[in-house]
Amino acid sequence: METDYLTIQSSGTHELEIKKSRFIADLGRVTDEDAAKDFLANVIAREPKATHHCWAYLIGEHDEIQRESDNGEPSGTAGVPILTVLQRNHLHNVIAVVTRYFGGIKLGAGGLIRAYSNATSTGVEATGVVKLVRQQSLTVTVDYGNFDRLSHYLNDEQISILDTAYGADVAVTIAVDLAAVEAVQTAMTNLLSNRLAIAIGDIDYHEVPVEINASRHADD
Repeated sequence: METDYLTIQSSGTHELEIKKSRFIADLGRVTDEDAAKDFLANVIAREPKATHHCWAYLIGEHDEIQRESDNGEPSGTAGVPILTVLQRNHLHNVIAVVTRYFGGIKLGAGGLIRAYSNATSTGVEATGVVKLVRQQSLTVTVDYGNFDRLSHYLNDEQISILDTAYGADVAVTIAVDLAAVEAVQTAMTNLLSNRLAIAIGDIDYHEVPVEINASRHADD
């Protein structure tokens, strides 16, 4: 991808019981369909006696690949609700598998839609959401006399520190949003009266936690 995007913080599992049926939501990061199929296969292997394994995934910068399955539930009551929750949370490169153990009480079409939506929504909340932001790494080398001043600046500006190496001087590797690189370099140079060296590193994705907006849930 060449743009910032949201995805789940990490793979995770969350379980709900609804009218004696168990709904187990498994979420994982995937970047291609082979990874999504492997993730699904692992869940099925872990829960071989389940009544249903319903799932959906979104892959690609513009969600070019979108798949969903009701896996034996009435058409439109499982796969689409799972996919809808992922879409409403604006998640990318993610798969959600909701495993159901039937508890003996039929939920009806509306009840199934709500159950699969709720299971997916609470699964997303449990795993957490992060924004993958394209950032430039900069390695800033300063003497020990200026290290505290640099550290205070980075803390005040909430700039992520990727690594700190202590030698004859201190080399601090930071991650800066692409649009702010020039301004941050200027600010550090002025702050330290040019008593620093800045080396430009790679552009890569770094994770920033995101608070989930409950209004995105499909069952609201």
